[in-house]
Amino acid sequence: MSKAELKKHLTKLTKEQVIDVVMELYDARKEAKEYLDFYINPNDDVKLEEYKKIIYNEFYPNRGEPKCRFSVCRKAISDFKKLKPSPSCIADLMLFYIETGVNFTAEYGDMWEQYYTALENNFDKAMEFIYKNGYLEELRPRIEKMLKISEECGWGFPDTLYDFYYQYQ
Repeated sequence: MSKAELKKHLTKLTKEQVIDVVMELYDARKEAKEYLDFYINPNDDVKLEEYKKIIYNEFYPNRGEPKCRFSVCRKAISDFKKLKPSPSCIADLMLFYIETGVNFTAEYGDMWEQYYTALENNFDKAMEFIYKNGYLEELRPRIEKMLKISEECGWGFPDTLYDFYYQYQ
């Protein structure tokens, strides 16, 4: 069903029927519940911390070995964006992901090539978002600190990060 078909169907319903559909959706899907909770009580900072924790736990879990699943980190960012928080919070989360990955590498030593490639690609996306939304000056100290830490890493990783950074100067 397309959005147009859904809209057409919903406009035929009474207000009470629409409320019933929304309530059923709220109960049926975790994502819908989260979206509606945030829609009614938007608190960017609380949600930002919740999603930062998801990313942080991939690298520094409370128990067990780090998993470093980039798919989980990307999904966290994607899910956070769907809530429609402020762009500054999205930029913060995108940069936090790269910072965490760089810190982990600096702490534990060289990683595999795909690890670096994933962080490089996501840093490029983060820099593009940060630049387009006008947060480069605000986030410059964090970015430069992260870049300095990346210099301890191998495989040309810091060079690539610096290249992406300088594209937006």
